[in-house]
Amino acid sequence: MTWRWLTSFNLAAWLAVASAATVTGQVELTNSRNAAVRKHNDYSGVVLWLEPAERGTPAPAVSPKHAEMKQHDKSFVPHVLAIPVGSSVDFPNLDPIFHNAFSNFAGGHFDVGLYPPGTSRSVLFRTAGVVRVFCNIHPTMSAIIVVVPSAWYAVTGNNGQYTIAGVPPGDYRLQIFHERALPENLSFMEHRITVPSNGLTLPLISISETGFIPAPHMDKFNHPYPPASPGSTYIGGR
Repeated sequence: MTWRWLTSFNLAAWLAVASAATVTGQVELTNSRNAAVRKHNDYSGVVLWLEPAERGTPAPAVSPKHAEMKQHDKSFVPHVLAIPVGSSVDFPNLDPIFHNAFSNFAGGHFDVGLYPPGTSRSVLFRTAGVVRVFCNIHPTMSAIIVVVPSAWYAVTGNNGQYTIAGVPPGDYRLQIFHERALPENLSFMEHRITVPSNGLTLPLISISETGFIPAPHMDKFNHPYPPASPGSTYIGGR
């Protein structure tokens, strides 16, 4: 009895994997003031993911990941990272100076403290949401971690293309996040899709950056950053 049940379970799991489909498409950014977009048509950093079509339906179990966001040349690399709920992210310091990655946004609050070159810190993200990451020493450093309640997600490359693999056929809601798009515009673009067994290529998605106004952020104590001093020997190496 047990052997038969296990065999049936394994067969069902195999069939689910075998019937998984791929969702592909492309994104473009419009009305942008960003130099990379205007000069090079850089459409990277848009996060797309799928959730069950019916709201309130429990999402399938998600396998956590172990991702990495490097600190290099006073930048976070990659600038935009997508991970499923329950995943951890390492923040290795590859610069010859100290860093202090943190976020004070609800749902993604963390502070790894000040740490030296050649070391790393790790953070576990248990809650879905958009986590805006900064360095407490260097005000120009920023990044985005999108924690999604889904196993099916992707981040666009420079050409705006994306691929969401391993999607079981069925009905889903397509969710989108872009850091320079207004939330109400992104909510308007959310829509229902049906993924057939042979996969799906979606029409071009055009995201307008109209209305986006970049705002300065505070340090982890909610204070303005002190002005940088030329030639400063401060531990952060500003």
